[in-house]
Amino acid sequence: MPPQTSAQKAAVSNFVAITGAFFQANGGGSGAASGPNKDAQLNQLFDSLRNEREDGKDTLGADSAMGYLQSIGVGLEDASLFLAVELLQAPSIGEIPRAGFVCGWGEAGVEVKTEAQATHLKHLAGLMARERDLFRKVYRYAFVAGKEGEQRALSLEMALLYWDTLFKRPGQSWVGSSTKIDWLNEWRNFLQENWKRSVNRDMWNQTLEFAFKSIDDESLGFWSEDGAWPGVIDEFVAWYKRKCEMELDA
Repeated sequence: MPPQTSAQKAAVSNFVAITGAFFQANGGGSGAASGPNKDAQLNQLFDSLRNEREDGKDTLGADSAMGYLQSIGVGLEDASLFLAVELLQAPSIGEIPRAGFVCGWGEAGVEVKTEAQATHLKHLAGLMARERDLFRKVYRYAFVAGKEGEQRALSLEMALLYWDTLFKRPGQSWVGSSTKIDWLNEWRNFLQENWKRSVNRDMWNQTLEFAFKSIDDESLGFWSEDGAWPGVIDEFVAWYKRKCEMELDA
């Protein structure tokens, strides 16, 4: 991700000032309310984040969205970015919709305070490295938010960037559990040498399932020629085995 611009820094400062006044005016924003009242508070908070000259009525654009995410402790270059994007159901990385903001934070059941939101995200980020179902949900949504416009696939360049981002702390580490094979590095090398196409949803999702299995079984004993893996994974396994054989013969 690019470094924070002066506009983003200004957005963060403006956000802090506005939300401080908002919570003082609303009794500290305890967030204890639920249902319609909490939705109203979240809508008010969303409105306080908007730049009326640049953002749509129901959307936080890039500067406002990134400023908000940074203010609640989201790392813009690690897996916590995709964690927040999934929670808020953002259609793209540089955009936060009102409906996703209100619904996501409403379902999270936390107080309508930035401190509470930051604490909740930090808690979830701490779970990602060991909770595979949570990581799977975040990983799969990264494909949705990471696509450009109406494209149905990720470019290989963007897919490699997202894999590098997701498969490091606070995300899961794609490293073998016993002999510590760096599977992510092997996968990256294989693709850069042999794959010239884009990455569709099936390849994206099945890469994660292969990652989980290869973490647990570094011998790749779970793989067979008759399995239902995508062809690119079959090719990767064949490439890796040839590579290992060459290293043994050297």
